[in-house]
Amino acid sequence: MTAAETAPQTSDASRSFTVAAALLDMDGTLVDSSAAVERVWLRWAEPFGLDPEHVLRIAHGRQGHETMAILLPDRPMEQNIEDNRRLLASEEVETDGIVEIPGAAELLAGLQRLPHALVTSASLGLARARMGAAGLTVPELRVTAADVSASKPDPEGFVQAARRLGVDPADTVVFEDSPVGVQAGLAAGATVIGVGAGAAAHGPTHAVEDLTGVSVAADAEGRLSITLG
Repeated sequence: MTAAETAPQTSDASRSFTVAAALLDMDGTLVDSSAAVERVWLRWAEPFGLDPEHVLRIAHGRQGHETMAILLPDRPMEQNIEDNRRLLASEEVETDGIVEIPGAAELLAGLQRLPHALVTSASLGLARARMGAAGLTVPELRVTAADVSASKPDPEGFVQAARRLGVDPADTVVFEDSPVGVQAGLAAGATVIGVGAGAAAHGPTHAVEDLTGVSVAADAEGRLSITLG
């Protein structure tokens, strides 16, 4: 099968297209965890005197130890990894204020019997905690921090998820909100839907403010038919 045969079929006029599978980020895409993330990361950053806005900007979409390495470049990675273990334990219980992104439950319900996967820089425990707090079910197939050697913007997570679903990464749609997530989806060759008010600035294929206008169904050939409102 050629790349042209596997490429998503799109219509710019209606923002509708078909793909073989959907790959979904979690934080900022399916769940709004910004309040919890802010509390945990700012507690961690305070002793180092780091700029709060810079910390939150760097932390979004990355694995914790990689965020720490960027913020504290002279610190040994072993210390970052140990610190991240403690931070993850704190994040798993810090669920106050976590809610679904509007339309997330309906999108997941529409995908229930269709090929899809969760691709997140969070641990599985954290994914379960945050999805549960938002009243959402974690997809059966998920690629988490423990499953990859490099986090976003590396495309490894999306490529691995597509291959586990038995599809070409270029024949998938990625739902993402962060700059590094959008970069990762594009690097995988996917059609990328940027989710959130600022997502368009990251250069996705299409952008939506939330998931309420997104509809998904199986077409006559069993492919996912996606329409963006």
